[in-house]
Amino acid sequence: MVKNIINNFFSLFQYHEQENIDTSHNFTLPETEEEKALFNPSLQIKNTSDSSKNDIPKNVFPSINVNLEVISSLYNTKINSDISVREFDLLARNKQYRAFIFYIDGMVDSNAINHFVLDPLMLRNRANTFNNPDDYIIKEAVTNNIVVRKVKKFDLTDYIYNHLVPQNNVKKIQKFEEVTSSVNSGNCALFVDTLDTVFDIDVKGFKQRSVDKAENEVVIRGPQEAFTETIRTNTSLVRRIVNNENLIIENIEIGKLSKTKCGICYIKNIANDDLVNEVKYRLNNIDIDYLTSSGQLEQLIEDNGNASFPQIIATERPDKTSNHLLEGRVAVIVNGSPYALIVPGTFIDFLSSPEDANLKYQYANLSKAIRILAFILNLLLPGLYIAITNFHQELLPTELLFAIVASRETVPFPIIFEIFMMEISFELIREASLRVPSAIGSTIGIVGALILGQAAVEASIVSPILIIVVAITGIASFAIPDFSLGFHCRILRFIYILLGYWTGFLGISIGLFVHVAFLCNLKSFGAPFLQPFVPATNRDNKAYFLAPAWKREKRPDFLNTKREKSQSDISMAWKFPNH
Repeated sequence: MVKNIINNFFSLFQYHEQENIDTSHNFTLPETEEEKALFNPSLQIKNTSDSSKNDIPKNVFPSINVNLEVISSLYNTKINSDISVREFDLLARNKQYRAFIFYIDGMVDSNAINHFVLDPLMLRNRANTFNNPDDYIIKEAVTNNIVVRKVKKFDLTDYIYNHLVPQNNVKKIQKFEEVTSSVNSGNCALFVDTLDTVFDIDVKGFKQRSVDKAENEVVIRGPQEAFTETIRTNTSLVRRIVNNENLIIENIEIGKLSKTKCGICYIKNIANDDLVNEVKYRLNNIDIDYLTSSGQLEQLIEDNGNASFPQIIATERPDKTSNHLLEGRVAVIVNGSPYALIVPGTFIDFLSSPEDANLKYQYANLSKAIRILAFILNLLLPGLYIAITNFHQELLPTELLFAIVASRETVPFPIIFEIFMMEISFELIREASLRVPSAIGSTIGIVGALILGQAAVEASIVSPILIIVVAITGIASFAIPDFSLGFHCRILRFIYILLGYWTGFLGISIGLFVHVAFLCNLKSFGAPFLQPFVPATNRDNKAYFLAPAWKREKRPDFLNTKREKSQSDISMAWKFPNH
């Protein structure tokens, strides 16, 4: 056997001469694009995927007929029923020019197009009928009894932009890529004959959900507003709470096809520049075709994608997002998703609730202690139960031990099968209650928890004490405030059950050691995941349990913010006026 192992080892690692291999080598660096593509497969894929873009002209043409043909080809206007192209004659200084507007029906406000685009351009008014015989515009201004004249040559682009389009948001663009991006987002594009400039007019009017209550992060005392699927609504909610000119919201597009707009939010004079640059670097280096949700983006930018533990805070609450921004973190808002991503995230953030800041510290700390208990029970209770009943019966009082033995006397299955059956049944009930209509969701819970559980006990399939253990574990899972953390506990709970069944407390201890060691090595955008405990830092006011509000002077030191303190040492100046 030893000889076979040695032979297998040498067969794996010993060098073998390969036949029919070209031994000629070229040690020069590739220079042309074709040579680079041969040595870099990613360039080959990129070139093939972007080959269709080469047929699209880059800049807008001065000829309106050519522009119309390009738009018709890009959007297949003869097939698409919601693509609208309106041709008309534009009137400027008593001269007519051919023009057309291009928009997507259902994404624009038709009244805004009629009153603020077509009316000023088509109907006769003082702006478009003003006629100067010369081809110059003379502007006069009186300053200190001195008449200042400014003579400027007439320019049709500036004349339309400054006089004929009375809309609050109009941009001049010259590339077809910019035209398609603006129209796809709900704007209207104005093309004018003889001009190589397109007017991008903001006339968005698509239906959107109004600001409503938070569904998954419910609080009793605190703001009740939640994010929507529109990025501008979400940024306005954040800006209204922060209410500071140093709040920066930078736009970035992700996805070669979808071009999903994302907003990077941070406070300029608080957030660490290295953290902001790291977020921008990761977002700018995502090479995908489409992005449809913040959950997809979260998986693309987190440090360790194989870890089941959440590393980025996802929230639907503007107040929670604003509080983290004021601490010095960075938020990313994705258009089309009602959740904002906040980085970096640490372990204590996922066991905290946005309501903690609104309660007295005694109340908040009681809630936090209950959440820690719920986290431990959800993760370890079934594993501890099976370890005690299999290996450590001496830890139980004699009466309780006899009760457990008596309850399992008629059960024909081993305890591992029994507990797995109940855990999987509870997961099925949980998943079914989420998928069925809300009107019968409570019925699923009643049927699953009461009727099936009682029937299983009476049929001697499971023991009554195991029903209690699984029920307590399920209730504890609902007390965890973060949805992703609850999933992490649900996955690892089965591993701890197996460890407790195999080796009892020893297996659970080894599992906890590996679990904690992994969390100690985990980072979120450069911040250690178990901060401020591992490594130990200043925990005066940013540990898990809250200090009184007047003692929360400092921001988390692991963020390395530009402003260390969030309030003065004597925040209640009314109480200590002489300090």
